[in-house]
Amino acid sequence: MNIRLPMLELAVALSCVLTAPGVCAADAITDAMQAAYAPYRAALFRTNSKAQAESEKAIADAQQSWQRLISRFAAKPFAPYDRDAEFSATLNAVNQVYAKAQQQIAKQQLSEAHETLEAARDLMAQLRQRNNVVIFSDHMNAYHAEMEHVLQQGAQLASAPQGMMLLMARAGVLEYLAGRLHSEAPAAWQADADFNAMHKAVQASVVALRSGLLSQDTSAVRQALEKLKAPYSRMFLKFG
Repeated sequence: MNIRLPMLELAVALSCVLTAPGVCAADAITDAMQAAYAPYRAALFRTNSKAQAESEKAIADAQQSWQRLISRFAAKPFAPYDRDAEFSATLNAVNQVYAKAQQQIAKQQLSEAHETLEAARDLMAQLRQRNNVVIFSDHMNAYHAEMEHVLQQGAQLASAPQGMMLLMARAGVLEYLAGRLHSEAPAAWQADADFNAMHKAVQASVVALRSGLLSQDTSAVRQALEKLKAPYSRMFLKFG
């Protein structure tokens, strides 16, 4: 084992050991990307909650973290990313997303910045997928994608002919993905009180939607739809 680790890798390794054993991936680059993902999640959360000062700080932190990652790995990536011809281009694309979002935040366009930042999540996920890397964030992303479909279509379906049945099918997918947020979590998180409390809140939001659909109660369904996003957002901010 080479003990002369670069400082960034050493910092990531120590963070993994001290915070949550079993949470980190098997390679230094994925671990570093996950470390840089925390301020990105904060930027998504803050722009969505329309917090101007907090958004400015979060995007600055995200940019700084990502710049460090680019400086360390873009020129010569390690396995499993060493055969990915698009690796450096993807890192730079994420950086461009951050730059655009930073400009929008500076103009107090927080909703637009939030939508811009969503693209970075997709770029990171595609990078991992190309290189056969699966982490917990991918399960959070899968739930998020289905949740967005439900939110976009839910209110309209609730009032449409056979809409409740169609929405129930989507709710079933959401319920399955919510379950995987626990089954696919690192063992350290499965035993974590905060993680379990946040996961139960996510599950409860889906159960409320399913209950409204089963009772064919349009009002209850609409209320449940309005309450889907908040518990997921809180879980995403800390564990996503």
